[in-house]
Amino acid sequence: MNDIKRPTQEQINQTLWNACDTFRGAFDSSEYKNYILVFMFIKYLSDVWKDTYQAYKEQYGDNEELIQRKLNRERFVLPENCTFDYLNEHKNDSDIGEKIDKVLAQIEEKNLEKLDGVFRNISFNSDKLGQTKDRNRRLKNLINDFAKPELDFRPSLWDDKQDILGEAYMYLLERFASGAGKKGGEFFTPKEVSGLLAKLMAPEEGARICDPTCGSASLLIKVAEEATDKEGKPTHNFALYGQESNGDTWALSKMNCFLHGMDSAQIEWCDTINNPQLIEGGSLMKFDVVVANPPFSLDKWGYENAEADRYKRFLRGVPPKSKGDYAFILHMIETTLPTGKVGVIVPHGVLFRGSAEGKIRQKLIEENLLEAVIGLPQNLFYGTGIPAAILVFNKAKKDNRVLFIDASKDYQDGKKQNTLREQDIAKIVDTYKNFKVIDKYSEIVEPKDIADNDYNLNIPRYVDTFEDEEPVDIAAVQEEIDSLEKELLDVRAEMNGYLKELGL
Repeated sequence: MNDIKRPTQEQINQTLWNACDTFRGAFDSSEYKNYILVFMFIKYLSDVWKDTYQAYKEQYGDNEELIQRKLNRERFVLPENCTFDYLNEHKNDSDIGEKIDKVLAQIEEKNLEKLDGVFRNISFNSDKLGQTKDRNRRLKNLINDFAKPELDFRPSLWDDKQDILGEAYMYLLERFASGAGKKGGEFFTPKEVSGLLAKLMAPEEGARICDPTCGSASLLIKVAEEATDKEGKPTHNFALYGQESNGDTWALSKMNCFLHGMDSAQIEWCDTINNPQLIEGGSLMKFDVVVANPPFSLDKWGYENAEADRYKRFLRGVPPKSKGDYAFILHMIETTLPTGKVGVIVPHGVLFRGSAEGKIRQKLIEENLLEAVIGLPQNLFYGTGIPAAILVFNKAKKDNRVLFIDASKDYQDGKKQNTLREQDIAKIVDTYKNFKVIDKYSEIVEPKDIADNDYNLNIPRYVDTFEDEEPVDIAAVQEEIDSLEKELLDVRAEMNGYLKELGL
Protein backbone atom coordinates (compact mmCIF):
# COMPACT_ATOMS: atom_id res chain seq x y z
CA MET A 1 0.00 0.00 0.00
CA ASN A 2 2.91 2.32 0.65
CA ASP A 3 3.53 2.92 -3.08
CA ILE A 4 -0.07 4.10 -3.60
CA LYS A 5 -0.41 7.83 -3.99
CA ARG A 6 -2.66 9.00 -1.21
CA PRO A 7 -4.96 11.96 -1.75
CA THR A 8 -4.38 14.86 0.60
CA GLN A 9 -6.83 15.89 3.30
CA GLU A 10 -7.79 18.84 1.08
CA GLN A 11 -8.53 16.53 -1.88
CA ILE A 12 -10.70 14.28 0.29
CA ASN A 13 -12.57 17.26 1.68
CA GLN A 14 -13.10 18.76 -1.77
CA THR A 15 -14.30 15.45 -3.23
CA LEU A 16 -16.82 15.09 -0.41
CA TRP A 17 -18.00 18.66 -0.89
CA ASN A 18 -18.36 18.09 -4.63
CA ALA A 19 -20.52 15.05 -3.92
CA CYS A 20 -23.10 17.49 -2.58
CA ASP A 21 -23.65 18.65 -6.18
CA THR A 22 -25.94 15.64 -6.50
CA PHE A 23 -28.46 17.45 -4.32
CA ARG A 24 -27.63 21.13 -4.76
CA GLY A 25 -30.36 23.13 -6.41
CA ALA A 26 -33.00 20.49 -5.67
CA PHE A 27 -32.82 20.68 -1.87
CA ASP A 28 -31.63 22.94 0.88
CA SER A 29 -28.35 21.87 2.50
CA SER A 30 -30.18 21.38 5.81
CA GLU A 31 -32.12 18.61 4.01
CA TYR A 32 -29.35 16.86 2.12
CA LYS A 33 -26.53 17.12 4.69
CA ASN A 34 -27.79 14.03 6.52
CA TYR A 35 -27.79 11.98 3.27
CA ILE A 36 -24.19 12.94 2.53
CA LEU A 37 -22.97 12.30 6.07
CA VAL A 38 -24.79 8.96 6.35
CA PHE A 39 -23.34 7.85 3.02
CA MET A 40 -19.87 8.81 4.18
CA PHE A 41 -20.47 6.69 7.27
CA ILE A 42 -21.55 3.67 5.21
CA LYS A 43 -18.47 4.04 3.02
CA TYR A 44 -16.26 4.21 6.12
CA LEU A 45 -17.81 1.08 7.67
CA SER A 46 -17.50 -0.80 4.37
CA ASP A 47 -13.86 0.12 3.78
CA VAL A 48 -12.84 -0.74 7.35
CA TRP A 49 -14.72 -4.05 7.05
CA LYS A 50 -13.06 -4.85 3.73
CA ASP A 51 -9.63 -4.16 5.19
CA THR A 52 -10.30 -6.24 8.30
CA TYR A 53 -11.53 -9.17 6.20
CA GLN A 54 -8.42 -9.00 4.02
CA ALA A 55 -6.14 -8.98 7.07
CA TYR A 56 -7.83 -12.11 8.47
CA LYS A 57 -7.71 -13.72 5.02
CA GLU A 58 -3.96 -13.25 4.90
CA GLN A 59 -3.65 -14.69 8.40
CA TYR A 60 -6.07 -17.63 8.19
CA GLY A 61 -6.16 -18.40 4.47
CA ASP A 62 -9.30 -20.22 3.28
CA ASN A 63 -10.60 -20.98 6.76
CA GLU A 64 -13.76 -18.91 6.15
CA GLU A 65 -15.46 -20.16 9.32
CA LEU A 66 -12.62 -18.88 11.51
CA ILE A 67 -12.49 -15.59 9.61
CA GLN A 68 -16.22 -15.01 10.15
CA ARG A 69 -15.87 -15.87 13.84
CA LYS A 70 -13.10 -13.32 14.16
CA LEU A 71 -15.07 -10.70 12.20
CA ASN A 72 -18.03 -11.11 14.53
CA ARG A 73 -15.82 -9.94 17.43
CA GLU A 74 -14.84 -6.68 15.74
CA ARG A 75 -16.01 -3.26 17.02
CA PHE A 76 -18.87 -3.44 14.50
CA VAL A 77 -20.29 -6.10 12.19
CA LEU A 78 -21.49 -5.73 8.61
CA PRO A 79 -23.99 -8.42 7.57
CA GLU A 80 -23.76 -10.01 4.15
CA ASN A 81 -24.70 -7.69 1.27
CA CYS A 82 -24.52 -4.63 3.48
CA THR A 83 -21.43 -2.98 2.05
CA PHE A 84 -20.83 -0.03 -0.21
CA ASP A 85 -19.51 -2.42 -2.86
CA TYR A 86 -22.88 -4.22 -2.86
CA LEU A 87 -24.67 -0.89 -3.40
CA ASN A 88 -22.21 0.07 -6.12
CA GLU A 89 -22.99 -3.19 -7.94
CA HIS A 90 -26.73 -2.40 -7.78
CA LYS A 91 -26.58 1.34 -8.49
CA ASN A 92 -28.57 0.89 -11.72
CA ASP A 93 -31.41 -1.02 -10.02
CA SER A 94 -34.82 0.63 -10.08
CA ASP A 95 -35.21 -0.02 -6.33
CA ILE A 96 -31.79 1.28 -5.26
CA GLY A 97 -33.37 3.61 -2.65
CA GLU A 98 -35.13 0.68 -1.03
CA LYS A 99 -31.95 -1.39 -1.14
CA ILE A 100 -29.98 1.33 0.68
CA ASP A 101 -32.68 1.55 3.37
CA LYS A 102 -32.52 -2.22 3.87
CA VAL A 103 -28.74 -2.08 4.21
CA LEU A 104 -29.03 0.66 6.86
CA ALA A 105 -31.67 -1.29 8.78
CA GLN A 106 -29.54 -4.44 8.81
CA ILE A 107 -26.40 -2.59 9.91
CA GLU A 108 -28.33 -0.99 12.76
CA GLU A 109 -29.93 -4.27 13.81
CA LYS A 110 -26.60 -6.08 13.85
CA ASN A 111 -24.95 -3.33 15.92
CA LEU A 112 -27.74 -2.32 18.28
CA GLU A 113 -25.47 -1.60 21.21
CA LYS A 114 -23.59 1.14 19.36
CA LEU A 115 -25.82 2.22 16.47
CA ASP A 116 -29.37 1.77 17.72
CA GLY A 117 -31.56 4.47 16.15
CA VAL A 118 -28.78 6.16 14.19
CA PHE A 119 -30.57 5.68 10.83
CA ARG A 120 -34.15 5.86 12.07
CA ASN A 121 -34.82 9.35 10.70
CA ILE A 122 -33.44 8.90 7.22
CA SER A 123 -34.77 7.15 4.12
CA PHE A 124 -33.08 6.97 0.73
CA ASN A 125 -36.40 5.79 -0.69
CA SER A 126 -38.17 8.97 0.34
CA ASP A 127 -40.05 11.32 -1.98
CA LYS A 128 -37.81 14.04 -0.48
CA LEU A 129 -35.22 12.85 -3.00
CA GLY A 130 -37.64 13.28 -5.90
CA GLN A 131 -39.87 10.99 -7.91
CA THR A 132 -38.51 7.52 -8.64
CA LYS A 133 -36.62 8.39 -11.83
CA ASP A 134 -35.00 11.52 -10.37
CA ARG A 135 -34.33 9.77 -7.08
CA ASN A 136 -32.57 6.85 -8.78
CA ARG A 137 -30.46 9.20 -10.88
CA ARG A 138 -29.38 11.16 -7.81
CA LEU A 139 -28.55 8.03 -5.84
CA LYS A 140 -26.52 6.64 -8.73
CA ASN A 141 -24.55 9.90 -8.89
CA LEU A 142 -24.02 9.76 -5.13
CA ILE A 143 -22.69 6.19 -5.33
CA ASN A 144 -20.40 7.14 -8.21
CA ASP A 145 -19.01 10.05 -6.20
CA PHE A 146 -18.22 7.86 -3.20
CA ALA A 147 -16.61 5.24 -5.46
CA LYS A 148 -13.87 7.70 -6.44
CA PRO A 149 -10.33 6.74 -5.35
CA GLU A 150 -10.07 9.92 -3.25
CA LEU A 151 -12.73 8.46 -0.95
CA ASP A 152 -11.01 5.14 -0.28
CA PHE A 153 -11.19 5.02 3.52
CA ARG A 154 -9.40 1.70 4.08
CA PRO A 155 -7.24 2.09 7.26
CA SER A 156 -4.36 0.18 5.62
CA LEU A 157 -4.17 2.93 3.01
CA TRP A 158 -3.94 5.57 5.69
CA ASP A 159 -1.71 3.74 8.16
CA ASP A 160 -4.63 3.75 10.64
CA LYS A 161 -4.72 7.56 10.74
CA GLN A 162 -8.23 7.82 12.10
CA ASP A 163 -8.05 11.61 12.28
CA ILE A 164 -8.12 11.96 8.47
CA LEU A 165 -11.68 10.68 8.31
CA GLY A 166 -12.69 12.48 11.47
CA GLU A 167 -11.31 15.71 10.04
CA ALA A 168 -13.21 15.15 6.78
CA TYR A 169 -16.46 14.61 8.68
CA MET A 170 -15.81 17.76 10.75
CA TYR A 171 -15.01 19.64 7.54
CA LEU A 172 -18.41 18.74 6.08
CA LEU A 173 -20.21 19.63 9.30
CA GLU A 174 -18.48 23.00 9.37
CA ARG A 175 -19.32 23.75 5.72
CA PHE A 176 -22.95 22.79 6.30
CA ALA A 177 -23.07 24.89 9.48
CA SER A 178 -21.55 27.85 7.66
CA GLY A 179 -24.29 27.74 5.03
CA ALA A 180 -27.16 27.03 7.40
CA GLY A 181 -27.56 30.54 8.89
CA LYS A 182 -28.92 30.58 12.42
CA LYS A 183 -29.48 26.82 12.41
CA GLY A 184 -25.77 26.21 11.81
CA GLY A 185 -24.96 27.17 15.38
CA GLU A 186 -27.36 24.52 16.64
CA PHE A 187 -25.20 21.61 15.62
CA PHE A 188 -21.63 22.88 15.30
CA THR A 189 -19.31 25.00 17.42
CA PRO A 190 -16.51 26.63 15.36
CA LYS A 191 -13.41 24.49 15.72
CA GLU A 192 -11.24 27.35 17.01
CA VAL A 193 -13.68 28.03 19.86
CA SER A 194 -13.96 24.29 20.62
CA GLY A 195 -10.17 24.08 20.62
CA LEU A 196 -9.90 27.01 23.03
CA LEU A 197 -12.44 25.56 25.45
CA ALA A 198 -10.72 22.15 25.25
CA LYS A 199 -7.36 23.69 26.19
CA LEU A 200 -8.92 25.61 29.07
CA MET A 201 -10.47 22.42 30.44
CA ALA A 202 -7.33 20.26 29.83
CA PRO A 203 -8.89 16.95 31.00
CA GLU A 204 -6.68 14.47 32.81
CA GLU A 205 -6.28 10.76 32.11
CA GLY A 206 -9.38 8.78 33.08
CA ALA A 207 -11.65 11.85 33.03
CA ARG A 208 -15.40 11.59 32.55
CA ILE A 209 -16.26 14.32 30.06
CA CYS A 210 -19.79 15.49 29.26
CA ASP A 211 -21.52 17.91 26.91
CA PRO A 212 -25.22 18.14 27.86
CA THR A 213 -26.11 19.98 24.61
CA CYS A 214 -23.65 18.15 22.40
CA GLY A 215 -24.99 18.92 18.90
CA SER A 216 -22.86 16.95 16.44
CA ALA A 217 -20.32 16.23 19.26
CA SER A 218 -17.64 18.46 17.72
CA LEU A 219 -16.92 20.21 21.04
CA LEU A 220 -17.04 16.96 23.02
CA ILE A 221 -14.51 15.31 20.68
CA LYS A 222 -12.19 18.34 20.77
CA VAL A 223 -12.14 18.25 24.58
CA ALA A 224 -11.46 14.50 24.56
CA GLU A 225 -8.56 14.98 22.15
CA GLU A 226 -6.98 17.35 24.66
CA ALA A 227 -6.81 14.69 27.41
CA THR A 228 -3.29 13.89 28.58
CA ASP A 229 -1.67 11.41 30.97
CA LYS A 230 0.53 12.29 33.95
CA GLU A 231 3.50 12.79 31.65
CA GLY A 232 1.57 15.21 29.47
CA LYS A 233 1.20 12.77 26.57
CA PRO A 234 -2.11 12.38 24.67
CA THR A 235 -4.25 9.58 26.04
CA HIS A 236 -7.37 7.72 24.96
CA ASN A 237 -8.18 6.88 28.56
CA PHE A 238 -11.36 8.92 29.03
CA ALA A 239 -15.11 8.39 28.96
CA LEU A 240 -17.45 10.54 26.87
CA TYR A 241 -21.06 11.41 27.56
CA GLY A 242 -23.49 13.70 25.83
CA GLN A 243 -27.13 14.53 25.31
CA GLU A 244 -28.83 16.16 22.32
CA SER A 245 -32.48 17.10 21.85
CA ASN A 246 -32.60 17.06 18.02
CA GLY A 247 -32.90 13.49 16.67
CA ASP A 248 -31.12 14.16 13.37
CA THR A 249 -28.26 15.94 15.14
CA TRP A 250 -28.04 13.18 17.75
CA ALA A 251 -27.48 10.69 14.90
CA LEU A 252 -24.72 12.93 13.50
CA SER A 253 -23.03 12.99 16.91
CA LYS A 254 -23.09 9.17 17.17
CA MET A 255 -21.51 8.82 13.73
CA ASN A 256 -18.99 11.57 14.50
CA CYS A 257 -17.81 9.78 17.65
CA PHE A 258 -17.64 6.48 15.74
CA LEU A 259 -15.54 8.01 12.96
CA HIS A 260 -13.14 9.39 15.58
CA GLY A 261 -12.74 5.92 17.12
CA MET A 262 -14.74 7.00 20.20
CA ASP A 263 -17.67 4.66 19.61
CA SER A 264 -18.06 3.84 23.31
CA ALA A 265 -19.31 7.40 23.89
CA GLN A 266 -22.72 7.43 25.55
CA ILE A 267 -24.82 9.98 23.69
CA GLU A 268 -28.46 10.23 24.68
CA TRP A 269 -31.33 11.70 22.67
CA CYS A 270 -33.63 13.94 24.72
CA ASP A 271 -34.05 17.41 26.19
CA THR A 272 -31.37 17.91 28.85
CA ILE A 273 -33.32 20.30 31.06
CA ASN A 274 -36.73 18.62 30.92
CA ASN A 275 -35.65 15.02 30.64
CA PRO A 276 -32.00 14.39 31.55
CA GLN A 277 -30.98 10.92 30.45
CA LEU A 278 -27.49 10.66 31.94
CA ILE A 279 -28.62 9.15 35.22
CA GLU A 280 -26.73 6.93 37.66
CA GLY A 281 -28.39 5.26 40.64
CA GLY A 282 -31.43 7.50 40.29
CA SER A 283 -29.34 10.68 40.48
CA LEU A 284 -27.72 12.89 37.87
CA MET A 285 -24.47 11.39 36.60
CA LYS A 286 -21.38 13.38 37.71
CA PHE A 287 -18.39 14.28 35.56
CA ASP A 288 -14.86 15.65 35.85
CA VAL A 289 -15.32 18.05 32.95
CA VAL A 290 -18.60 19.49 31.68
CA VAL A 291 -18.58 21.70 28.59
CA ALA A 292 -21.32 23.15 26.42
CA ASN A 293 -22.28 25.71 23.84
CA PRO A 294 -25.99 25.74 24.73
CA PRO A 295 -28.59 27.63 22.68
CA PHE A 296 -28.34 31.33 23.50
CA SER A 297 -31.20 32.73 25.59
CA LEU A 298 -33.57 29.88 24.78
CA ASP A 299 -37.26 30.67 25.18
CA LYS A 300 -39.60 27.94 26.52
CA TRP A 301 -36.72 26.03 28.09
CA GLY A 302 -38.92 24.34 30.71
CA TYR A 303 -39.53 27.09 33.26
CA GLU A 304 -42.87 25.57 34.20
CA ASN A 305 -41.20 22.39 35.50
CA ALA A 306 -38.19 23.99 37.21
CA GLU A 307 -39.70 24.59 40.66
CA ALA A 308 -40.53 20.91 41.02
CA ASP A 309 -37.32 19.63 39.43
CA ARG A 310 -36.72 16.19 40.91
CA TYR A 311 -32.95 16.66 40.67
CA LYS A 312 -33.08 20.01 42.55
CA ARG A 313 -30.96 21.82 39.98
CA PHE A 314 -32.62 25.19 40.55
CA LEU A 315 -32.19 25.69 44.30
CA ARG A 316 -30.11 28.81 43.60
CA GLY A 317 -33.09 30.27 41.74
CA VAL A 318 -35.25 29.66 38.69
CA PRO A 319 -34.01 31.42 35.52
CA PRO A 320 -36.49 33.69 33.68
CA LYS A 321 -39.10 32.01 31.51
CA SER A 322 -37.83 33.53 28.27
CA LYS A 323 -34.08 33.05 28.78
CA GLY A 324 -32.77 29.59 29.57
CA ASP A 325 -29.03 30.40 29.79
CA TYR A 326 -28.78 29.85 33.54
CA ALA A 327 -30.86 26.68 33.33
CA PHE A 328 -28.05 25.07 31.34
CA ILE A 329 -25.35 26.59 33.58
CA LEU A 330 -27.03 25.27 36.75
CA HIS A 331 -27.50 21.83 35.18
CA MET A 332 -23.81 21.74 34.30
CA ILE A 333 -22.73 22.73 37.80
CA GLU A 334 -25.00 20.11 39.38
CA THR A 335 -23.51 17.40 37.15
CA THR A 336 -19.90 18.25 38.00
CA LEU A 337 -17.87 16.32 40.58
CA PRO A 338 -16.52 18.24 43.63
CA THR A 339 -13.12 18.25 41.91
CA GLY A 340 -14.49 19.04 38.46
CA LYS A 341 -14.70 21.99 36.09
CA VAL A 342 -17.35 23.58 33.88
CA GLY A 343 -16.65 25.51 30.68
CA VAL A 344 -19.68 27.12 29.06
CA ILE A 345 -20.14 29.55 26.16
CA VAL A 346 -22.74 32.23 26.89
CA PRO A 347 -24.10 35.48 25.43
CA HIS A 348 -22.93 38.62 27.26
CA GLY A 349 -26.37 39.20 28.77
CA VAL A 350 -25.60 36.35 31.18
CA LEU A 351 -22.92 38.57 32.72
CA PHE A 352 -25.10 41.50 33.70
CA ARG A 353 -28.85 40.83 33.42
CA GLY A 354 -30.65 41.44 36.73
CA SER A 355 -33.64 39.95 38.59
CA ALA A 356 -33.53 36.15 38.90
CA GLU A 357 -30.32 35.88 36.89
CA GLY A 358 -28.60 38.46 39.12
CA LYS A 359 -29.52 36.47 42.23
CA ILE A 360 -28.25 33.20 40.72
CA ARG A 361 -25.01 34.94 39.71
CA GLN A 362 -24.58 36.27 43.27
CA LYS A 363 -24.96 32.77 44.75
CA LEU A 364 -22.47 31.25 42.31
CA ILE A 365 -19.90 33.90 43.28
CA GLU A 366 -20.61 33.63 47.02
CA GLU A 367 -20.10 29.86 46.74
CA ASN A 368 -16.72 30.62 45.11
CA LEU A 369 -17.48 28.56 41.98
CA LEU A 370 -16.69 31.11 39.28
CA GLU A 371 -13.03 31.05 38.26
CA ALA A 372 -12.82 33.02 35.01
CA VAL A 373 -14.81 35.24 32.64
CA ILE A 374 -13.38 35.42 29.14
CA GLY A 375 -14.79 37.86 26.58
CA LEU A 376 -14.51 36.64 22.98
CA PRO A 377 -14.49 38.66 19.73
CA GLN A 378 -17.77 39.31 17.91
CA ASN A 379 -18.98 37.29 14.93
CA LEU A 380 -17.22 34.01 15.80
CA PHE A 381 -20.32 31.81 15.73
CA TYR A 382 -22.58 30.51 12.98
CA GLY A 383 -25.87 32.31 12.68
CA THR A 384 -25.17 35.12 15.13
CA GLY A 385 -22.81 38.07 15.10
CA ILE A 386 -23.14 38.91 18.78
CA PRO A 387 -20.05 38.58 20.97
CA ALA A 388 -19.99 35.73 23.46
CA ALA A 389 -18.06 34.88 26.58
CA ILE A 390 -16.72 31.74 28.20
CA LEU A 391 -17.43 31.17 31.89
CA VAL A 392 -15.17 28.74 33.73
CA PHE A 393 -16.47 27.29 37.00
CA ASN A 394 -14.11 25.30 39.20
CA LYS A 395 -15.54 23.35 42.12
CA ALA A 396 -12.06 22.86 43.60
CA LYS A 397 -10.98 26.51 43.49
CA LYS A 398 -8.14 27.34 45.88
CA ASP A 399 -8.33 31.10 45.33
CA ASN A 400 -11.47 33.14 45.93
CA ARG A 401 -10.64 35.70 43.23
CA VAL A 402 -12.00 35.74 39.67
CA LEU A 403 -9.92 36.23 36.52
CA PHE A 404 -11.37 38.49 33.84
CA ILE A 405 -9.94 38.39 30.31
CA ASP A 406 -10.95 40.75 27.52
CA ALA A 407 -9.92 38.91 24.33
CA SER A 408 -12.44 40.73 22.16
CA LYS A 409 -9.85 42.56 20.06
CA ASP A 410 -7.64 39.60 19.12
CA TYR A 411 -8.95 37.78 16.03
CA GLN A 412 -8.63 37.26 12.29
CA ASP A 413 -11.10 39.42 10.42
CA GLY A 414 -13.22 37.39 7.99
CA LYS A 415 -15.72 38.32 5.28
CA LYS A 416 -18.53 36.20 6.69
CA GLN A 417 -17.11 35.26 10.03
CA ASN A 418 -14.19 36.12 12.29
CA THR A 419 -11.84 33.43 13.60
CA LEU A 420 -9.50 33.00 16.53
CA ARG A 421 -5.88 32.61 15.45
CA GLU A 422 -3.44 30.24 17.12
CA GLN A 423 -1.72 33.12 18.89
CA ASP A 424 -5.07 34.44 20.17
CA ILE A 425 -5.93 31.03 21.65
CA ALA A 426 -2.42 30.61 23.13
CA LYS A 427 -2.60 34.03 24.81
CA ILE A 428 -5.97 33.30 26.43
CA VAL A 429 -4.88 29.84 27.63
CA ASP A 430 -1.55 31.12 29.01
CA THR A 431 -3.29 33.98 30.84
CA TYR A 432 -5.87 31.62 32.33
CA LYS A 433 -3.45 28.86 33.35
CA ASN A 434 -1.05 31.29 34.98
CA PHE A 435 -3.76 33.55 36.38
CA LYS A 436 -1.96 36.53 34.89
CA VAL A 437 -2.68 40.23 34.94
CA ILE A 438 -1.89 41.89 31.59
CA ASP A 439 -2.39 45.60 31.09
CA LYS A 440 -5.60 46.29 29.12
CA TYR A 441 -6.20 42.54 28.67
CA SER A 442 -6.80 40.76 31.99
CA GLU A 443 -7.41 41.48 35.65
CA ILE A 444 -7.75 39.45 38.85
CA VAL A 445 -10.72 40.66 40.88
CA GLU A 446 -11.55 40.22 44.56
CA PRO A 447 -15.08 38.94 45.35
CA LYS A 448 -15.69 42.12 47.38
CA ASP A 449 -15.17 44.23 44.23
CA ILE A 450 -17.67 42.08 42.35
CA ALA A 451 -20.15 42.48 45.22
CA ASP A 452 -19.57 46.26 45.11
CA ASN A 453 -20.57 46.09 41.44
CA ASP A 454 -23.81 44.37 42.45
CA TYR A 455 -22.50 41.05 41.04
CA ASN A 456 -22.41 42.50 37.56
CA LEU A 457 -19.72 40.62 35.60
CA ASN A 458 -19.61 42.92 32.60
CA ILE A 459 -15.94 42.75 31.60
CA PRO A 460 -15.28 46.51 31.02
CA ARG A 461 -16.05 47.07 34.71
CA TYR A 462 -12.91 45.16 35.61
CA VAL A 463 -10.58 45.28 32.59
CA ASP A 464 -9.74 48.82 31.52
CA THR A 465 -9.12 48.71 27.77
CA PHE A 466 -9.30 52.47 27.30
CA GLU A 467 -6.43 53.66 25.12
CA ASP A 468 -5.11 57.16 25.88
CA GLU A 469 -5.03 59.40 22.84
CA GLU A 470 -1.58 60.45 21.71
CA PRO A 471 -0.73 64.03 22.84
CA VAL A 472 -1.09 66.61 20.09
CA ASP A 473 2.10 68.46 19.08
CA ILE A 474 0.59 71.97 18.75
CA ALA A 475 3.76 73.52 17.29
CA ALA A 476 4.02 70.85 14.58
CA VAL A 477 0.35 71.23 13.68
CA GLN A 478 0.72 75.04 13.44
CA GLU A 479 3.77 74.60 11.22
CA GLU A 480 1.81 72.27 8.90
CA ILE A 481 -1.09 74.72 8.72
CA ASP A 482 1.31 77.59 7.81
CA SER A 483 2.89 75.42 5.13
CA LEU A 484 -0.49 74.50 3.62
CA GLU A 485 -1.62 78.16 3.61
CA LYS A 486 1.57 79.22 1.82
CA GLU A 487 1.09 76.42 -0.71
CA LEU A 488 -2.49 77.60 -1.28
CA LEU A 489 -1.34 81.20 -1.90
CA ASP A 490 1.24 80.00 -4.41
CA VAL A 491 -1.36 77.96 -6.31
CA ARG A 492 -3.78 80.90 -6.41
CA ALA A 493 -1.05 83.21 -7.76
CA GLU A 494 -0.18 80.65 -10.44
CA MET A 495 -3.85 80.29 -11.42
CA ASN A 496 -4.26 84.08 -11.66
CA GLY A 497 -1.23 84.20 -13.98
CA TYR A 498 -2.80 81.63 -16.32
CA LEU A 499 -6.12 83.51 -16.33
CA LYS A 500 -4.35 86.77 -17.26
CA GLU A 501 -2.61 85.06 -20.17
CA LEU A 502 -6.01 83.92 -21.42
CA GLY A 503 -7.42 87.45 -21.04
CA LEU A 504 -9.96 86.40 -18.47
